[in-house]
Amino acid sequence: MECFHCFLGFLLLAARLPLDTAKRFHEVLSDERPSAYMRDHNQLSGWSSDENDWNEKLYPVWKQGDSRWKNSWKGGHLQAVLTSDSPALVGSNITFVVNLVFPRCQKEDANGNIVYEKNCRNDTGLTPDLYVYNWTAWTEDGDWGNDTNQGHHNVFPDGKPFPYPSRWKKCKFVYLFHTLGQYFQKLGQSSARVSINTANVTLGPQLMEVAVFFRRGRTFVPIAKVKDLYVVTDQIPVFVSMFQKNDRNSSDDIFLRGLPIIFNVQIHDPSHFLNESAIKYKWNFGDNTGLFVSNNHISNHTYVLNGTFSLNLTVQAAVPGPCAPPSPRPPKPTSSLGQAGDSPLELSEIPDERCQTNRYGYFRGTVTIVERILEVNIVRMTVPQPEDSVMDFVVTCEGTIPTEVCTIISDPTCQLAQNPVCEPVDVDNNCLLTVRRAFKGTGTYCLNLTLGDATSLGLTSTLVSVPVPGKDPAFSLRMENGTLIAVGCLVIFVIVVTLMVYKKYKEYKPIENSPGKAAEGKGLNSLFSRAKAAFSRGSQEKDPLLKNQPGII
Repeated sequence: MECFHCFLGFLLLAARLPLDTAKRFHEVLSDERPSAYMRDHNQLSGWSSDENDWNEKLYPVWKQGDSRWKNSWKGGHLQAVLTSDSPALVGSNITFVVNLVFPRCQKEDANGNIVYEKNCRNDTGLTPDLYVYNWTAWTEDGDWGNDTNQGHHNVFPDGKPFPYPSRWKKCKFVYLFHTLGQYFQKLGQSSARVSINTANVTLGPQLMEVAVFFRRGRTFVPIAKVKDLYVVTDQIPVFVSMFQKNDRNSSDDIFLRGLPIIFNVQIHDPSHFLNESAIKYKWNFGDNTGLFVSNNHISNHTYVLNGTFSLNLTVQAAVPGPCAPPSPRPPKPTSSLGQAGDSPLELSEIPDERCQTNRYGYFRGTVTIVERILEVNIVRMTVPQPEDSVMDFVVTCEGTIPTEVCTIISDPTCQLAQNPVCEPVDVDNNCLLTVRRAFKGTGTYCLNLTLGDATSLGLTSTLVSVPVPGKDPAFSLRMENGTLIAVGCLVIFVIVVTLMVYKKYKEYKPIENSPGKAAEGKGLNSLFSRAKAAFSRGSQEKDPLLKNQPGII
């Protein structure tokens, strides 16, 4: 009898042996087994339980450290990179993307084949082969291209057939996504994308794991495993960027008094879950100016005092959604005038209404407000060396004392910069300095001049006309300003000289000139010629500088 009991136990053990040795999805895809509670309370649409059996014959399982991993891919080590658009607001969609990174000199062509890049040299030098893996040749070889044998080879690890018989011929990679005790399997090329809705996902950090297989012969070989954390939250992910004109470094949270700061609120919502939501932005800038409420994600605020201030932002989004069914009220006693509208049936047949769920996001920060360079002016321009195209600019400023000066010389439209120059300066408390700059030659330029200290910038610009070397720009300026006066004096002088010469000419009448129209015309022409010559000689003797052409400032 004892031997019979031993034999019966052996039979029971043998009967259970296949069940014990069959691997489950969670054993292959994860190091930890998720709880039944997690699996049951985080149901994902279209995903399957990781308690299902894994077809180890078609999809062999290699443990970490197995020597077969080193030779799983021809030509080097293949990597998988997993990314997501986490964090995700509960109820929104989160997307995961897996990209395969091939060894050097390998890439995927339009047909899904893995080929070597032309003229690319790897550790082994140039290779004469064109293909790393030629999927097209494989599909034409054997029964892989025969749809009648699809049940044998063209299936996922759980035995489900590939969804599109014509698609697997181009998509030779099998991706297994695993999270929350569930898995999702799909075909792909060198990348795969999966999105899940987070309405039933537990709040907090969660783990996504991905295993990648590719077809080799009559089996699928593991080539990569990767995992990454993602976060589901009930608070709106909010980011705030701050910008201020003339602020030297907006990333240090130090800003300038008296100038508006632009606050740009960015909501992380890649799946556009909040597109139909009414969003309000409630600002408290921490300077006792009260609460500001706006429906615009961009706001500005000007601090009038120096110091450190605490910022507080609350973002409120009214998310539309279906209303919960109303609980029926107990029926009222019937009467002869019974009212149809009071029946419980009609209460449950209320038309579809849209209710709202309020979601909130928060931002906390501090800003420091300091003094700044208030004003910059160019009060004078001079040419210290007439033989060179060099000019001096006398600059004044108000506010804090600058420690650096930068100039940018560009074309007259101030669009095409030529040679920006920055250098430190040592300025006294009166904030008066001289900046010398060289120009490429004569002509008109746009000069942008910037004074800076540790936190602020002061800017000014002007058009500069560089004179011809060797000319006095101050004299040229006087000549330009006195042009109209000179022309007026010239007219008066010509009239006076003409009258004097004409009077003298009338008193002297040569005998050889007989009266007549011709003689009168000739005499008049001679009169004006003499007057012009007399004026020219006199003016050249009094101002010899007129022999030179005037310059331009």
